[in-house]
Amino acid sequence: MLCSRLLLAVYIVTFLMGVPANVLAFCTFCRKVHRKATPIDILLLNLTISDLIFLAFLPFKMKEAYDGMDWKLHYLLCPFTGFIFYFTIYNSTLLLTAVSVERYLGVAFPLRYSLYRRPRYAVISCIMFWLVSSLNLSFVYIIPYAQWSKGEWADNNNGSTTNGPATPPPTCYLDFSDDELQILVKVRLELFIVLFCIPFLICCFCYVNFILILSRLPNIGRRRRLRAIGLALGTLIVFAVCFGPYNASHVVGFVRQESEEWRNVALLSSTFNACLDPFIFYFSSAAVRSMLDHCCRNFRAKLHLLGCGEAPHGPQQRPSRAQIYEEAPRPLT
Repeated sequence: MLCSRLLLAVYIVTFLMGVPANVLAFCTFCRKVHRKATPIDILLLNLTISDLIFLAFLPFKMKEAYDGMDWKLHYLLCPFTGFIFYFTIYNSTLLLTAVSVERYLGVAFPLRYSLYRRPRYAVISCIMFWLVSSLNLSFVYIIPYAQWSKGEWADNNNGSTTNGPATPPPTCYLDFSDDELQILVKVRLELFIVLFCIPFLICCFCYVNFILILSRLPNIGRRRRLRAIGLALGTLIVFAVCFGPYNASHVVGFVRQESEEWRNVALLSSTFNACLDPFIFYFSSAAVRSMLDHCCRNFRAKLHLLGCGEAPHGPQQRPSRAQIYEEAPRPLT
């Protein structure tokens, strides 16, 4: 019960913080891509879309946590919600890795990379990431639907086989048979290697070299250099903290040949990634910073109007001589 309440709290905070931030980033990147598309903008736009899809299905996970991890919605939503939930998390790891590669190439090989820096290559890469993530996470959709189709839960609960429609499992992607676990732990280990370890190692290589190259360049301002280095280190920390604990549960589960109960708690950091990505957008894109500053100025102006009841007055101007002459009392004749 405590675990489900903790999940619900994190889900609510993630939803309330992530939706407005990602909507703002989405509008900004759409405008920027429409004007002049660059590879980094296309990658960040896809990362924003992935986070928004994740946040769109998060209310279903909120309902699950509110009900004590029992699935009381229609069971057809269970396989699809679980698939979208995990698919978007791993899709983010691939997109963050692509961002690190793009930054490294732009600093390490500026002239050579400029010859091949085309938006269509970023589009092709994003399509590949969406396909790879969806294919690797397809088992999240297959297993709950297979459990429902087999009707194992009706047989186990009633002690007999029924001819009517199969009773759906009481939970969604939480309880597994021994045969299912034999397959599941191997697939999860493959996710750990392919969709976490390899991307994380690539990110480490790119950002470490990115920092070393920037620290040796003499023609970059100190403030700009520190901001770029801080962004690289921050992205690495976000990658490790958000995706590390949940993927570590895959390794532990493979060694112990079981589905660890603390997996849902480890998943909290991955869930919170949808709130942290907009901070990466803010420091990565001047357009996002400009849009956010514009929204803040408009918001402060509206608060001022609500507080004062009228538009703010400007400084009083000194009346002209003509105005003084017109307002002065005229002598009696």
